[in-house]
Amino acid sequence: MRSLGQAQAPPGAGDGKAAAPAGQTARSVKQRDAFFDNAKYLAIVLVAIGHAWEPLRDESRTVTALYMVVYAFHMPAFIVISGYFSRSFDAAPGRVKRLVTGVAVPYIVFETAYTFFTRWTDNEPGRDISLLDPLYLTWFLAALFIWRLTTPIWRVVRWPLPLALGIAMLATMTPTIGKDLDLQRALQFLPYFVLGLCLKPEHFALVRRRAVRMLAGPVFLGAVVVAWWAVPRMNYAWFFHRTSAEQLAAPVWYGPVMTLALFACSTVLAACFLSLVPGRGTWFTALGAGTLYGYLLHGFVIQAANKYHWSHLDWVQEPLGKIVVTLIAGAVVTALCTPPVRRVFRFVMEPKMDWAFRRDPVADAKSR
Repeated sequence: MRSLGQAQAPPGAGDGKAAAPAGQTARSVKQRDAFFDNAKYLAIVLVAIGHAWEPLRDESRTVTALYMVVYAFHMPAFIVISGYFSRSFDAAPGRVKRLVTGVAVPYIVFETAYTFFTRWTDNEPGRDISLLDPLYLTWFLAALFIWRLTTPIWRVVRWPLPLALGIAMLATMTPTIGKDLDLQRALQFLPYFVLGLCLKPEHFALVRRRAVRMLAGPVFLGAVVVAWWAVPRMNYAWFFHRTSAEQLAAPVWYGPVMTLALFACSTVLAACFLSLVPGRGTWFTALGAGTLYGYLLHGFVIQAANKYHWSHLDWVQEPLGKIVVTLIAGAVVTALCTPPVRRVFRFVMEPKMDWAFRRDPVADAKSR
């Protein structure tokens, strides 16, 4: 696995557009849903904070506990949203084009860019470019490409979620799964994507009820306490879903059991997280449309900072220092989601590439 650290989160998990209730006009459907944009922004901030905490884990049991809690739900929440907005994917020409330009092309570009960049940061001038072995943050793009292509299958099978869980459980028992496209991680995170495919707008309305919001705080507090207790007793690499049970020095049967236990835990925490997300427009709502930018670009900042061993500074080891690092990480990723940054990098993140695709006669006929 070529991941540099334990990067666990994805870019914009959906297009942020509201699902269409009955009777809603086509024009209103195109409007972005503030709730999902808020959720994506807050999750991408947690991604950056989690990466900033990585070098501090060995020095602080509290940081490690918080790290475990964050990694237990921020990736599942993103993938659930991704699955929810993939429900309409039917392999039509227009949707395949968007999949290629919005996922495959950024994957190729950033896989190459990170390879060259980490030759400098990691002092490995001979590191090869391998489009089949995702590096650092790019694994999610490869997984999203695979998941979305399989969407039509999950839409027709009778029991999609149990089937996806079964596949994830088997993956944890299969250490021979190769590194190609980080397939181990794609299979183990698959149930969250399928769960998103199965959800409807009323399910999100359910977790945003006042009663759920009131329970979210105590649940998170309890999760932190359990995580603090578990730090010396549990290998938190289970939350990364990137290796088999055998590779984690555990009995083979641990894999299926941990898959079910973590799915239950992560789903509850993701629901609590979503219950606390504002449903109205806020100052950061517009930034939710730029989470792909913040996700892919903040890795360069993290890698450059790690090259100079910032975590070895004395003041960083103090409680106040850790708070400052957390705030800086949030501020950096926020800046990378802003419109000026998006305008600069749009040619890479959202390329038009009309020259690369055949014209769709059906779409042309409709436009005429």
